[in-house]
Amino acid sequence: MKEFITRGVSGAFYAFLLITTVLVSEYSFWALIFIFGIISLYELQKLLQLNSYLSYFIFIGFLLFFSIFQLNNYALTALLIFTLLIKILLLKDLMIIHKIPLFEGKKYLLVIFYLISSFIFMTLIPYYEGNYAPELLLGSFMLVWVNDSFAYLVGKNFGRTKLFERISPKKTVEGFLGGFFFSLLASYVIYNYTTIFDYKIWLGIATIISIFGTLGDLIQSKLKRQANVKDSGALMPGHGGLLDRLDSILFASTFIYAYLLIIQYVS
Repeated sequence: MKEFITRGVSGAFYAFLLITTVLVSEYSFWALIFIFGIISLYELQKLLQLNSYLSYFIFIGFLLFFSIFQLNNYALTALLIFTLLIKILLLKDLMIIHKIPLFEGKKYLLVIFYLISSFIFMTLIPYYEGNYAPELLLGSFMLVWVNDSFAYLVGKNFGRTKLFERISPKKTVEGFLGGFFFSLLASYVIYNYTTIFDYKIWLGIATIISIFGTLGDLIQSKLKRQANVKDSGALMPGHGGLLDRLDSILFASTFIYAYLLIIQYVS
């Protein structure tokens, strides 16, 4: 019970901080992203046993160039392509290779295209239509929370079939399907309280988050297994590190952004 209360209070504070700062203004949003990015970089580098200040400068440079000032669309497209390629490579490694090779070598590729660029595309989601639209990012976060919560509840009570036992023994197929189903329901609720997209687009975002958010969580679990640690950090009591809370949305953010670009192109 004590652990449950600790986890609930920690998660509630995290959600309150995120929702408040995203809604107040885009400046508080940038400040939060900067802090989250620095902490997540520290946690990932600790997992990788990489002690480098260069990563922090790359993160700040990318944040200024691609997100805040949005200086070059061609460079952003190249970043999107490279990020998608690295994430597809990570998915291949997750499925068929015992260890993730980028963990052992070429660690900067993992730092830049697994983490830093994921933050970049997450920051670009609320600027999909040019102006700052916080409800778009918050809607995505809420879908992640719904997916994770119901995947846990359904899996704990009805889970029988292991989803990916050698990486995450507690995840089940039933839990994944439960999280997916309730995410689709939540997308309809979000659609009714926002004016940005129609229901079909929110349904697509929910699908991307359920699939790629779960895969992102599994990749983070595999990285922690290779580092022989339970959590990426201890910042959030009951949850582990900040990266443990952000892994789903960070991995899915690139695919959400690509999806929104496709929607924009065909509409």
